[in-house]
Amino acid sequence: MAAKTSQIRVTQIRSSIGTKPKQRGTLRALGLRRIGHSNVLPDRGEIRGMIARVPHLVEVEEIK
Repeated sequence: MAAKTSQIRVTQIRSSIGTKPKQRGTLRALGLRRIGHSNVLPDRGEIRGMIARVPHLVEVEEIK
């Protein structure tokens, strides 16, 4: 049986207008479309790396 993985909720808090195309692509890959939109994702290194590219555009909270 697989161990429970922790999850994080990523919320877009700033607009992607005026950002670089790579940053807009990262937001889309995180499943974010607009300000205030949230997505629950597994807390893995790949996801944390994507968040590290756009920390000024998103807010992260851990889900227990």
